[in-house]
Amino acid sequence: MELHQLRYFVGVARSGNFTRAAERARIAQPSLSQQILKLEDELGARLFDRLGRTARLTAFGRTFLPRAEGILREVGDAKVEIQEMAGAERGRVVLGVIPTIAPYFLVPRLTSFRKQHPDVTVNIVEETTPGLLEQLRGGAVALALLALPVAGREFVSRELFREPFYAAVPDGHALAHRRRVSLGDVEGESFLLLKEGHCFRENALAACRRVRVSPRIVFESGQFRSVLAMVAAGAGISLIPRIAAEKTRGVRYIRLDDAAAWRSVGVTQLRQHVPSRAERVFTEHLEEARRGIRADRE
Repeated sequence: MELHQLRYFVGVARSGNFTRAAERARIAQPSLSQQILKLEDELGARLFDRLGRTARLTAFGRTFLPRAEGILREVGDAKVEIQEMAGAERGRVVLGVIPTIAPYFLVPRLTSFRKQHPDVTVNIVEETTPGLLEQLRGGAVALALLALPVAGREFVSRELFREPFYAAVPDGHALAHRRRVSLGDVEGESFLLLKEGHCFRENALAACRRVRVSPRIVFESGQFRSVLAMVAAGAGISLIPRIAAEKTRGVRYIRLDDAAAWRSVGVTQLRQHVPSRAERVFTEHLEEARRGIRADRE
């Protein structure tokens, strides 16, 4: 039995799909399937029921899953213990991050971290929140940078900062001169939002529900930059977090006049995970970097 077989098994169990698990493990799907078959042969039991494109755990698989995850955690903890004994700030940090944070907050912090800690390698996995939580459970990532709170008592989080929401409108919009705007002011407008699976989409819709505004969604994308390009073209308006309010030709940003319209961003890990020295140093670097983000809610 090999450790990589256990990682592949956990990946399939958590994603429910061989192809998705292979993509996240960065190997070819036939290779992953072959390793799972070898594991099943060694155990003498079928771990999955293959149902078309989905994979469902059998009774044997459900019994084996917590054991496999426990083995992977024990190996990870042993590695951390040895690194701690070595007393050096070196090693690898595997960080998951959601797309609405990665290019805005993370990228400049990675640059400064690498300059200060050249012996620490940071591997980044960009994924939506549900995917990152699956990978935290399976041990594919150690830390996740995402919007809080997250569901599940098995996770523990540390808030880094809070940021308010802004309305993004075309330069020629009737409200473009305003310093603040309410969602009631834009009711009936065409809304351009992130597509399903992105947590900020739910943040935006929740803000609308609080004031009983039903947005008319005419465009969805996986990237803020695509949404803002459509705003600049006059296709509608959008809601975005402050860190994504980049200077964009043809777009005007207006602070949303709603004290409850903000999101919390932080680092999440499994409660039982023992952070390595490299992971602690990296998290501390992110906490220091938050001072550059004014966390107001006025």
